[in-house]
Amino acid sequence: MPKKKGSVVAFPLEREEIIKDYRLAYQSRQASLIGRREVLSGKAKFGIFGDGKELANIAIARAFRKGDWRSGYYRDQTWMFMLGVMSIQEFFAQLYAHADLNHESNMGGRSMTSHFASRYINPDGSWKNQTQMYNSAADISPTAGQMPRAVGLAYASVLYRGFQSNNQFSKNGDEVTFTSIGNASTAEGLFWESVNAIGVLKAPAVITIYDDGYGISVPNQFQMVKENIGSILKGFERDSNLPPEEAERGYNLYSVRAWDYPALVETYLSAAEIAREYHIPSLIHVTEVTQPQGHSTSGSHERYKSPERMQFEEEFDCVRKMREWMITNRVISDLELVAIEKADYKSVEGIRKLAWDAYLAPIMDERNEVMDMLDEIAGSSNHAADLEKIRERLANLPSVGRRDVHGAVHEALRVLRLEANPSKQILVQWKNEEDEINEERYGSHLYSGRGVAIKEVKPVYSAKSPTVMGFEVMNAVFDAMLARDLRVVAFGEDVGFLGDVNQGFKGMQEKYGALRVMDTGIREATILGQAIGLAMRGLRPICEIQYLDYVLYVLQGMSDDLANLHWRTAGGQAAPVIVRTRGHRLEGVWHAGSPMAGIINLARGMNVLVPRDMTRAAGFYNTLLKCDEPALVVEVLNGYRIKEKLPDNVSEFTVPLGVPEIIRKGSDITVVTYGACCRIAMDAAEKLSREGIDIEVVDVQSLLPFDIHGRIVESLKKTNRILFLDEDVPGGASAYMMQEVLEKQGGYFHLDSEPRTLTSKAHRPAYGSDGDYWSKPNSETVFDMVYEMMHEVDPNRFPSFK
Repeated sequence: MPKKKGSVVAFPLEREEIIKDYRLAYQSRQASLIGRREVLSGKAKFGIFGDGKELANIAIARAFRKGDWRSGYYRDQTWMFMLGVMSIQEFFAQLYAHADLNHESNMGGRSMTSHFASRYINPDGSWKNQTQMYNSAADISPTAGQMPRAVGLAYASVLYRGFQSNNQFSKNGDEVTFTSIGNASTAEGLFWESVNAIGVLKAPAVITIYDDGYGISVPNQFQMVKENIGSILKGFERDSNLPPEEAERGYNLYSVRAWDYPALVETYLSAAEIAREYHIPSLIHVTEVTQPQGHSTSGSHERYKSPERMQFEEEFDCVRKMREWMITNRVISDLELVAIEKADYKSVEGIRKLAWDAYLAPIMDERNEVMDMLDEIAGSSNHAADLEKIRERLANLPSVGRRDVHGAVHEALRVLRLEANPSKQILVQWKNEEDEINEERYGSHLYSGRGVAIKEVKPVYSAKSPTVMGFEVMNAVFDAMLARDLRVVAFGEDVGFLGDVNQGFKGMQEKYGALRVMDTGIREATILGQAIGLAMRGLRPICEIQYLDYVLYVLQGMSDDLANLHWRTAGGQAAPVIVRTRGHRLEGVWHAGSPMAGIINLARGMNVLVPRDMTRAAGFYNTLLKCDEPALVVEVLNGYRIKEKLPDNVSEFTVPLGVPEIIRKGSDITVVTYGACCRIAMDAAEKLSREGIDIEVVDVQSLLPFDIHGRIVESLKKTNRILFLDEDVPGGASAYMMQEVLEKQGGYFHLDSEPRTLTSKAHRPAYGSDGDYWSKPNSETVFDMVYEMMHEVDPNRFPSFK
């Protein structure tokens, strides 16, 4: 209710602003209702909308300033409408999957409806001034997946304030990150890990929990202890008796009803102000939320909500309650509202039609073009009747899509496959050209292309180049990176004070400070999320996942968020995160796995780099700092105590992405491998050479991208035999490499023998040296397989000895 000063009612805003807010809420509600109708009528595939959250969204937008960030989910449409990140016309364009940035600038039609993203990257790859924008990280649907990146988005303000930065990414850390989540998703571990991390970091985040009492059909009694997330979160609350400037770690907690417009505005303005000035995070529990249309267009909430609950949802609908509040407090009359609502409904319906017509027009043009071509071909074809049927079916489709048009073309070409009709080539050419356009329309921007463009700078050695331990090579390259680029920050478990468990960052925290090189808790998912958010805000994070096996904790975030960020925004967003880890050959079940097949298939959109030694790893780090693409670098775990020469140009030399290196020339068999297996292959090569077998060893160095110049097939042309060697499970990364070389590079045509793979066993590596020996490839098993291949070629020269 409005506050009273004597007999005068004090409203949270001027009357004109209140009416403006109501009109937006009403328009947004109509967009939701019309959107559901469009799905049920077949014009769109799926709908999930922000109805019931309109007033909370408006209150958040009232507190949101340029430079601030959102990491939310698919109930935030009113918020985005108010800030102009998405217009109502773009909302419908996204619903229809209009794959054109001129009509749907957030995701280019690539993401589902109600997924929002501000475009902070220009077409030329330069970054916009984020302090002059309303910033929204590109949404993902996996529940609570928006939380980890919020850690980094908010923590960037802490770092920028610590650096006293005023640049295109921050004004002295005054930015607040607003995060939204539904009540049921707070049961996810990602929520708790993120809330804890933000609290520990004292990062300025305002976290909203929309609580409608359900998770789709499952009520809160099955979701959470006490059936009230606000009560559970009490343990995170800071001491409210302390003034903000003396704040301990913890949150300000708020509870506010979803239909109480004045309280919502006041709550968010207060929470944002405190977060902005003092970097005290807030948790706002928005209660009594209704969901007028249920969870999504996939079901009906009448099936699981009681009549009493349905009655409550009708009476406490936030738009209805705001309307009642305005009339009661004489902000506006009912008669005036009726006229406004009628005009606004008509406006939204008109906008929808504009969006639909804009979506359909180019498709109809393509359909008409194909129909004209079919007419022309039929005029001189023996299959005129069949072509006419195809044309008529296409013409009579009530709702046509590009796939329908191309399906008709494909059918026509099947009909004409045996006919030498000169007009047929026009249709073939049209199909090929349109396929190319659509490959770009739906598939572009998985990578920026700037990573592979970075030229190789070879390491330089002299008589003065010292021989050092592998970890000292890493120490030298990280020291140089931190010194020359103030955007570089490094963090992870044991990275700060200790300098990481293998000493790659030894002494770096003392030298560059705890804001540049820092420790984190054991929280892999939010270590990655912290990196994603920091990278979105212009920093260059190196986040460490202590062991390769632990990457499984972050694989969901890598796959669903980081790897496809650039693709799903059609180049509008990027997060150049460097994920550093180490693996292979530690002789233990939990520290010697090699889940490379899972990584390379789930993390397409990232560079996956597998250097064989620390010098190669250092070169990759230098390369990655020059480009804008995310990457995972897997260092060889047993290489830190092996001695290497330190290049004189340790801060400048680079290893190119997607370029293998032939580390031993040979003529009999090409052995393709990477990482720790390179040393094993080289050891086996020496044994084989004594038996008259000369193998060529190729270190692929980079799994994603893979051999972009076809160097491996050039080796195969010489040897005509190939073995793929690695530590992954059977059918894993070895099968991937085989497909790349034999199928994509055409290596199949150069084989004189069956291609072979040698991998680890299907189980995890057993503990100890003997367990490792019988679990993973070793020089003897490499010898045996190569020798067997040569025995098949010349059994007299290479008789079986087993």
